[in-house]
Amino acid sequence: MTAQSRKPRRPAPPAAPHAAFGIAERPARVGTGMDLRQLRTFEAVIAHRTVTAAADALDLAPSSVSEQVRALEGSLGVALFERGPKGMRLTAAGERMHAWAGRLLQQAEQARREVTEERPALRLGALETIAATHVPGVLARLAERRPGLRVDVRSDAARDQLLAAVAAGDLDAALLLDTGDAVGGLGFPAPAAPLDHVDLADVPLALIAAPGHRLAASARVGPADLRDEKLLVNVPACSFWLAGERLFGDAVERVGAGSVTVMAAWAERGLGVALVPEFAVRDRIAAGTLARLALDAPALRLRLVWRADREALPDLREMLYAAGA
Repeated sequence: MTAQSRKPRRPAPPAAPHAAFGIAERPARVGTGMDLRQLRTFEAVIAHRTVTAAADALDLAPSSVSEQVRALEGSLGVALFERGPKGMRLTAAGERMHAWAGRLLQQAEQARREVTEERPALRLGALETIAATHVPGVLARLAERRPGLRVDVRSDAARDQLLAAVAAGDLDAALLLDTGDAVGGLGFPAPAAPLDHVDLADVPLALIAAPGHRLAASARVGPADLRDEKLLVNVPACSFWLAGERLFGDAVERVGAGSVTVMAAWAERGLGVALVPEFAVRDRIAAGTLARLALDAPALRLRLVWRADREALPDLREMLYAAGA
């Protein structure tokens, strides 16, 4: 065949989008000019509120996060964020994209699991304070309902990190302590995500002190009785610090101690009083090494939090049933 008789080669047809997800058959492309990495970065910026915090969570350079957000905005032809000195705030277009991004990432993950036949795993986060006491019951009930379902548990001392992971889709749900009708009723900020929750149990609080404390024998103790006392605390984001803010205001002097274990040990030595979960010090109170002061403290609630737009996932629904049983 001569060169003149060769037929010209036709260019390859463009990749067709997947009907279910809008994902093109080219690697990691969704819609027109968007890719999954950009969507994950977009969701991380929403969850963490700043480019720097999102970069830390994603283990990326802030410049890479900014570049991916700009690329996503460029592909859509609209601004998704308003940039300001206090961080990133979604525009109206960003709010609409937020709803779509969660669904697209969820569907892409489901597709990956089905194609690879990966054994499903639920990702449950829990505050360290309650991981040892309340998580085992949830896992046991879930094992009865779904013996083949694996649950990966991540414990963390920082509530904000757990909530941000749920908002970003890195965790399916998280167990934490809260109060009120909405997530954050205790006084901490909730991520800008469609969060839902169920309250599983009350978690009574105990105000503890050394057995020889001046108020140990009092039939009733009020916030006014504690004026000028030293209140042993952890960090301002701690659930028990926030509960103490509501109860005592500025009537007490706060002394940084550390974890619940450290606060209890210091209280036992007469270094101050501490507001802690009753289950963590029950044995010491019974043994007489700690005294429980007669303060009427409202209980916190053990709360399971998840993204409302992921509730239809079958495995997540099973965990919600098991947790609430």
